[in-house]
Amino acid sequence: MISKKMEPLVQNSSVIRAMFEEGAKMKAKYGEDNVFDFSLGNPNVPAPIEVKEAIIDIIENEDPVRVHGYMNNAGFEGTRSAVADHLNRLHGTKFSAKNIIMVVGAGSALNVSLKTMVNPGDEVLTFAPYFVEYGNYVVNYDGKLVVVPPNEEDFMPDVEKMKELITSKTKAVIINNPHNPTGVIYGEDIIKSIATALEEKQHELKSVIYLIVDEPYRELVYVDKPVPYVTKYYDNTIVAYSYSKSLSLPGERIGYIVIPDESDESDEFIAAATIANRVSGCVNAPSLMQLVIERCVDAEADVEFYRKNGEILYSGLTEAGFECLKPEGAFYLWMKSPIADDKEFVAKAKEYNILMVPGSSFAGPGYVRLAYCVSRETCQNSIEKFKELAKEYDL
Repeated sequence: MISKKMEPLVQNSSVIRAMFEEGAKMKAKYGEDNVFDFSLGNPNVPAPIEVKEAIIDIIENEDPVRVHGYMNNAGFEGTRSAVADHLNRLHGTKFSAKNIIMVVGAGSALNVSLKTMVNPGDEVLTFAPYFVEYGNYVVNYDGKLVVVPPNEEDFMPDVEKMKELITSKTKAVIINNPHNPTGVIYGEDIIKSIATALEEKQHELKSVIYLIVDEPYRELVYVDKPVPYVTKYYDNTIVAYSYSKSLSLPGERIGYIVIPDESDESDEFIAAATIANRVSGCVNAPSLMQLVIERCVDAEADVEFYRKNGEILYSGLTEAGFECLKPEGAFYLWMKSPIADDKEFVAKAKEYNILMVPGSSFAGPGYVRLAYCVSRETCQNSIEKFKELAKEYDL
């Protein structure tokens, strides 16, 4: 018999993964070229050549005990120093190895951070729409996810509503920038507004409220709009980062946490997070991939490929009559459903071999998400099918 905590997770298993698995069945039935699968954010751009070269050289020339063995639960000091130096060059920060914990991707970064700070009954806020796993992660530690309603005008965070929902139980706020599922970027004005509001609430409630920044899409930007580095605006910031998107390494599960010296009792938090990394069962981030990252911190994926895909889809779908949010970052197109029931619309799209994820899976009902980290041909060839779909709704 499974645990009571797992029962709702099994019942509400990820719609995204279910769509992905259904897509595999459809491709086997109709042929891969005849199915337009925009369900899963699985990068299709190859990892930079530096990654391949680093893996080969490390395996052939490094000490096997070092390559495949244990290390400090926070990760190799050389890797953490390389990450810190990289961030300092980019953002003018002053991190050192001690501020970095290497983890098993951004999901692990969020879990380790939440395990370190959340007590049973604590509340964690996030803005709808949001990445569906946030709720599961918070529940892992007997916390409660509190959702700030969506601002459907431009899908920027509604800071005033956030302030109204903060209570003495609030331990953290999670933001995702660039944003999954909407593709928007929270600019400096938004970050300053959130930081000011949290400072006011900390003072009012005499408590510590962390701002957890989930940013696996940081490098995927298509407009002239900088992505602010949030530790420069708010002391109690924790950054969760993954190389899954920036280096096209989702299956390698490698990322890091940034814990600034300026954050509350940072040394104690760093020590606790390092232990949380171990007791989570991960023990430490994969040793080989840490050594690869140490050599590849400055490597870059082909962002232009994603930008062009987004442009093709946005132009094609808006011309067909659909209402879409123009992508600024990440690799997602957020499209308004032509009917109120987004799940019904997704089901109708499947009749045209188009796979999308209903926005209700992200607490954004009435919309759908398309992940355009797919082949160029999939984007181009899907447009005619979308036009046929549009006719179903007289668009």
